[in-house]
Parts: sequence; C-alpha cells; structure tokens
Amino acid sequence: MQITFLGTSSGVPTRSRNVSAVTLRLPQRSELWLFDCGEGTQHQFLRSDLRQSQLRRIFISHMHGDHIFGLPGLLASLGLAGNSSGIDLYGPDPLENYLEGVLYNSSSRIGYPIKVHQVRESAKQNKILFEDDDFAVRCTLISHRIPAFAYRVDQKPRPGKFDIEKARYLKIPPGPIFASLKRGEKVTLQDGRTFDGRDFCGPTRPGSSFVYCTDTIFSEDAVTLAKGADLLVHEATYSHGDAELACQRKHSTSTMAAQTAAEACVGQLVLTHLSPRYMPGNPTTPNDLLQEAKAIFPNTLLAKDFLTVEVKPKDRS
Repeated sequence: MQITFLGTSSGVPTRSRNVSAVTLRLPQRSELWLFDCGEGTQHQFLRSDLRQSQLRRIFISHMHGDHIFGLPGLLASLGLAGNSSGIDLYGPDPLENYLEGVLYNSSSRIGYPIKVHQVRESAKQNKILFEDDDFAVRCTLISHRIPAFAYRVDQKPRPGKFDIEKARYLKIPPGPIFASLKRGEKVTLQDGRTFDGRDFCGPTRPGSSFVYCTDTIFSEDAVTLAKGADLLVHEATYSHGDAELACQRKHSTSTMAAQTAAEACVGQLVLTHLSPRYMPGNPTTPNDLLQEAKAIFPNTLLAKDFLTVEVKPKDRS
C-alpha cells in the first residue's frame, strides 16, 4: 500500500499546504481510495501523478468544511469526465443529505453510480465496514466537537513468494497456470500431471495496515483501533505548548499523536493537519512539532503535500 498526502493543513489552506486529503493506492490494482476531501482536492490531484479516474472509495472523517468542501466538485468533475465506474462513499450520517443538497442545487449531473454508507453503526458495534478478498476496513468514533471517525485498512495475508524456477524446471507452462499456482490452488496439466500450488509458494506474507485518525483530542478508542498498525496518520494541529487550546477545540497536539502511536505500538507515525500558526518563520515551526513527537515516538515523519509513504509490514519478531 502507498499513501500520498494531498492536503496537510488544518482549517484553511496555506501557500504550501492544502486542507485535508490523503490517498491510498492499493497494490496490484488500478484503484485509489481517498480519505477526506477538503476544498481544492481535485486541483491537488492534477498536481500529482495520481489519476482521479482510479478513485473507487472515499472515506470522510467528519462534516467540518476543511474535510468535505472539495467533495461535490470532485464528484461533479468525475461525472463530466465520464470515466468513473462508480464511487462508494463512507462517512457520518449527514453526508448523504449534504451531497444531495449541493449536487441538486448546483444542477450537477453525475452520470455514474454513487452509494453512500453511514459508518456510525459499524463503529458502535465494532463491525467490519467494508471487506473484499484482499482488504478489510474498520472504523471507530473519536473525540471531536462533532461526530468524527477514524478508519483502519488491513491488507489480508498474502501468499508466499512463488518459486518460478521450480515451476520452469518441471516444465509447467506459464500464464494462467502460474497464476493458479501462485494462489495456492491445485492444477492438472494436459499431460495428466497434477501440482499443488502450496508446494511452489514460500511462507505466507503478512499484509500491511494503515490507520487514518483526524480530528480528535487524545482518544483511547483511537489507540484501540491503531493497535499494531504499520502506519498511523494522525492529526497534530497544535504544539505541546498549546495543549490548553487543543483541549478547548478538541484537537491533538504533537505529543498526543505520539502518545497514541506509542500506546498502540504502531510501526510508524506521520503527523498531519498542522495549524497555519506554525508556518516557517513563526516562533514555533512544523519541525518543532516533529521534534516534540519524536521525543516520545522516534519513528515519526512530518507530512507535507505530495509526500508519498510506503506502508510496509513492521518487524514483528
């Protein structure tokens, strides 16, 4: 899995940071998932090497404008382009009414299927929100001024590495038969020989996991959701010195994000959703927030727009 940040500012955009949007590129698929869609997200797509036409699922954390104002425009542009096979949207209860109102009153014609899924019950009952052969998505309610949700994507275990030299030595024809063996299936050749794919594959490889958590003050539910994840993307709107303001506005400091990562034993933490008050040149800078977090959780990165991060399974030995 691969994460690309399209917006890393909180509240309002700056010259170097747009408002919230993070994409997830799925391995071995021409498919993108989007987490939040602040104003201008479609412009950020155009400035990146990502294709809007590959968007398949969009997950909205909550209904504040810096996380949703870009959604109607993005959906309308996909309709005008005519290259979307359909979008599944996941988010808080008001999401569907919001979209219906904006699209209807702007006379926007979508022209492709959109399905909206309310996530509240899945979060409340700790149920899987979405699942297919390769991935499972869960969510949980976090602590903000309005209902807000964090999301977790787990890649399921993958077959072990395929021993292609062994298959060639046995004169097994490549193509679909190799694909079946890679999946661990049994195959019978035209000459009558039968092979078990499990004999050609190494040990099962663990999948990777990614958690997206914004906007919230420190949340035990977020810690639970993020347990053992390979990558945690967590808001760090404020510095540790502005903890009182963070508590008032139900946002996290850099140290709260690091505490979440440490208690959840994640592999890596990336800080995002930074307040514009910490722009370079001000008394406190984004690098100061990074150092605050690293003092608690050393394997921390600071997000910037268009940063791409590979989600790799952490060492579990």
